[in-house]
Amino acid sequence: MMDRTQLSRLGLFDARVPRYTSYPTAPQFGGGVDAGRLVRWIEAIPEGGQISLYLHIPFCRRLCWFCACRTQGTATASPVAAYLETLKAELALLRRHLPRGVTLSRMHWGGGTSTLLTPEMIRDLAGAVQEVAAFAPGAEFSVEIDPNEIDRARAEALQAAGMTRASIGVQDFDPEVQGAIGRSQSFEVTHRAVEMVRDAGIASLNADILYGLPHQSRARITETVQKLLSFAPDRVALYGYAHVPWVARRQQMIPTEALPGPEARLDLDETARRLFLWDGYRQIGIDHFARPGDGLEIAQRTGKLRRNFQGYTDDTAPVLVGLGASAISRFPLGYAQNAPATSAYVAAVRAGKFPVTRGHVFAGEDRMRARLIEAVMCDLRIDAAEILSAFDVTETELFALFRSAAAAFEGKLLVSDAGLAVPEEMRPLVRLIARHFDAYDLSRAGHSAAI
Repeated sequence: MMDRTQLSRLGLFDARVPRYTSYPTAPQFGGGVDAGRLVRWIEAIPEGGQISLYLHIPFCRRLCWFCACRTQGTATASPVAAYLETLKAELALLRRHLPRGVTLSRMHWGGGTSTLLTPEMIRDLAGAVQEVAAFAPGAEFSVEIDPNEIDRARAEALQAAGMTRASIGVQDFDPEVQGAIGRSQSFEVTHRAVEMVRDAGIASLNADILYGLPHQSRARITETVQKLLSFAPDRVALYGYAHVPWVARRQQMIPTEALPGPEARLDLDETARRLFLWDGYRQIGIDHFARPGDGLEIAQRTGKLRRNFQGYTDDTAPVLVGLGASAISRFPLGYAQNAPATSAYVAAVRAGKFPVTRGHVFAGEDRMRARLIEAVMCDLRIDAAEILSAFDVTETELFALFRSAAAAFEGKLLVSDAGLAVPEEMRPLVRLIARHFDAYDLSRAGHSAAI
């Protein structure tokens, strides 16, 4: 890795940049996409094609202070049950317009806390999905699991519904760190959750941890990683905590004086990264790790790694349909986002229409720049031949972009006839490099620290 002086000079410690799970990023979405346009995009999906499906469950038993997701707390099951009726009505709308023979390559249930659902709710929702589209051969069905909100009956209901991968949020195992972020979750509770899903026959396990949390230290994140490795997860996401209290008001509960500074965040990230590599994991992009033979590792090795709203993925379906409040859909022609507020979402679906309130229609260089950014984020290189064959850009124009990026990073990016490559020592700067290919105004709120 570069020394700290160079990283600082190139902007790592003071820049705020998007995570680039889409391009353009969600803050750039506007009012140019409505329910009518969404219907046309759905009806344009080829018969017999494949899509991905994301279902958003925006409820939690308690609201963790670190989380910036669109969620709401509930002490009872009744709001969840009412919401599921609306979600099933949205699924029925999708079924009405979806061309024949379309199957699911991936399905993900996220939140919020997806495992707030009772076993009966799980079976009901899974049945409603299967009335819309069946799983394609080799499909994956993943669910975000809160270890505090899972029992054997729910794990078995998820497995019976076809779940193939569990995604467990860990964040950090240290009690003081947990107290500072409003999330109590012991190692023992998490271990029991892992055993439950594996006993239910769900073999694949993902886990998320965070660096940059209050009171974290090298010793504490080392202990968290070592405990996590005892579960032998197939893949791990190591995310940097984004402190954006002007976006997520609950983060105002977090003691800012206990947050590590930019250089300390880099130390935490590097400490965890080394532990995963020493344990045999392969680094995927900038913040994921996977065991050899895992789908992400294979995708990276074969040039098929992609980026979507869940982070890195090996899913190559051209369409992702997001259902539920605030969910975002991706189509070949653009993005569509549902109403973020649950009340507005429910009102629209009850009126018999898709609850789309904003989005983005691709125009100009959007698709090309999206692929440039995705290639940097996934592969740390851009294949010039691929870009020239897929997009309306001349060799002169493309290499001018490459040379401009190299100049912005003091010539440390490698430009050759093959394209542009990011050296391993520049990996911490990947999001900043990706930003160089972003043509939109990045002054809008919500972006996170570059490290």
